[in-house]
Amino acid sequence: FLLHVLLGVLLALPPCLCVIPLVKIKSLRENLREKDMLKEYLEKYPFRLTHKLLHKHADSGVAFEPMRNYLDIAYMGIISVGTPPQEFQVIFDTGSADLWVPSIYCSSPACSNHNTFNPLRSSTFVASGQPIKLIYGTGKMSGFVGYDTIKISSLVDRNQAFGLSVEEPDKILELATFDGILGLSYPSLSVKGVTPVFDNLWNQGLLSQKLFAFYLSSKGKKGSVVMFGGVDPSYYTGELHWVPVSKPLYWQISMDSISINGKVIACDGGCQAIVDTGTSLLLGPQDAVLNIQEIIQARRSTSGEYFIDCDAVNTLPDILFTIDGIGYPVPANAYIQKDAALGICFSSFEGNEDISNNSEEWILGDVFLRLYFTVFDRENDRIGLATAV
Repeated sequence: FLLHVLLGVLLALPPCLCVIPLVKIKSLRENLREKDMLKEYLEKYPFRLTHKLLHKHADSGVAFEPMRNYLDIAYMGIISVGTPPQEFQVIFDTGSADLWVPSIYCSSPACSNHNTFNPLRSSTFVASGQPIKLIYGTGKMSGFVGYDTIKISSLVDRNQAFGLSVEEPDKILELATFDGILGLSYPSLSVKGVTPVFDNLWNQGLLSQKLFAFYLSSKGKKGSVVMFGGVDPSYYTGELHWVPVSKPLYWQISMDSISINGKVIACDGGCQAIVDTGTSLLLGPQDAVLNIQEIIQARRSTSGEYFIDCDAVNTLPDILFTIDGIGYPVPANAYIQKDAALGICFSSFEGNEDISNNSEEWILGDVFLRLYFTVFDRENDRIGLATAV
């Protein structure tokens, strides 16, 4: 009788919070910089935030996910696909929607030095015959959609649609540390007819709350996590401040201003900001970023990056991002990044000519997220921000 009671209690318990460790990796930008290949690469493969393409993606099997810039991806975690499981290192990415991994059918050089999925070795794999093509800010992949069991830590996501790459023609994927990408943006950005991973987890009753959260550690390679189905308050201090999502496609919010010492230097009168775990930078309109580079006395290098005196970290003021009336300071030791191998420092601000100065839009990457624990709440279409521990 007692055994039956205990079993009943266990079955009645809500699904638990699932925490997945993330490892900080050296970004492709850092690798290319150290090999003195960055200038050549940037000239050959410019990052394009081609938002206009988004209007086309719903009409075909092509998904345009221009936010994803492989160059600055810095955190990855492990998932497995199939039965028995085949492991992959993926980016948990709020700037794209789809899951894909390389497959054994891919003959591109990028696939030869990464883990590849073999559907013939999985007893639970089902082919769909649907083609898939993903076009990102700095690359593309094409292949086909399959269905299989995806394991993310203790979560077992059955019959999950995912892309198996057949072609990864871009050089950048050949240089990448990660195998694939697991997108966490809104499903409206995904390939038509494909249910993204987070939505499938929720539909299968595997999550107690329809949200996920990121803690990106500033203390080294380890310690960062993504958590599904709940929030662990030990990763932040104070209260979570909730900000409504302004456009449920990316995780986009309204921002009030960007200022230094009380003076507005960008986003004057308000602008839009996209919270993006897949980039390590702070991206904004070209003119606004150039203004900031001048204020912090960053100098343009031949590669197009902006150098800054490493000692400036001790004298430059915080840059304040005001969101929904709350100020989020980003100190100099966060917006100045040091390349330890080269012993030089760079500004973490980057301008992009595809971002209009008229409809000002910013991308808040890991520079911001390492300072602020971030909750992505799909149930209420909002983002929660609190000071990270």
